[in-house]
Order: sequence, then structure tokens, then C-alpha cells
Amino acid sequence: MEIALRAVEDSDLPVFHRQMTDPVAVRMAAFGPENPYDRDVFAAYWQRVRDSAHVLRTVLADGEVAGNAAVYGVAGEREVTYWIDRAHWGRGVATAALRALLAEVPERPLYARAAADNAASLRVLHKCGFRETARARGYANGRGREIEEVVLVLDD
Repeated sequence: MEIALRAVEDSDLPVFHRQMTDPVAVRMAAFGPENPYDRDVFAAYWQRVRDSAHVLRTVLADGEVAGNAAVYGVAGEREVTYWIDRAHWGRGVATAALRALLAEVPERPLYARAAADNAASLRVLHKCGFRETARARGYANGRGREIEEVVLVLDD
């Protein structure tokens, strides 16, 4: 399978909406937009993301929109984030996409956060060189409550 990144296009947003309203994915990711099911809230969320991301990419798997990946935040505190369609889980898409994003953004350190029980995402981050630095508690929109999260860093 060929994994590629490209700039986000307006036509990607309806696909992202479908992907980011999959109830299984929302629960797994835990930390996502507040009420992504409301199209107006979703549109406002994506406008903020597009305005504030340092690097924002659509993830393609064999030419199909498989998700998105981004680096956001201020220099020295930038974080990575990604969302991969559940149809592509377990196929190496997230790992390949994150590696491509990290090659595009050589700045270090970069940070990441994941729900402590999201073993798949933690595995992706570890494969890409991130290491755990802390644990914290944060409100997870996808779970409707505060949960434990893992804070990771990539510094080389």
C-alpha cells in the first residue's frame, strides 16, 4: 500500500467528518473536537485547525483519503496529531503517515498525547521514536469525562 501526504483540500472535509463521527473511533481517540456530530461545530473546528496548524496534511492510502495528520502549536511546544479512518486501522497507515509527517517537519522537540488506554496509538508513537515523559488527566470529549492521558516527546 502506498501512503502519501498532501495539502488538505476543501473536498476532504466531508470525508474527515464521516471519519471523525465514527462512534468507535471517537471513543478510541477520546480527545477530539467537542460534539463533532454537529456539522456547524465541525466546520468551525476545522476552520480553527486550518488557521492554526503549523503543518496540516491529508493522509492518502493508495490514493484514497484515509485521514489527516498535523503539527500545531508554538515553536518549542509543537504537538503532532493524526486521525485515521477505522477502515485503515491495523494496516500500518498511521505509522507510515506519522513518519512522513515527521520527515517533513524536522523541528524537535515535538510532543504528542494519547489516551492511556489507546494502545494502538501509543504503539504508533513509540514506533516513530516518541517516548513517554508524563501522565496527566484531561477531559476527553469522546468519552464525556476526564481520563488518563500519556504525554510523549520526540527529541532527536
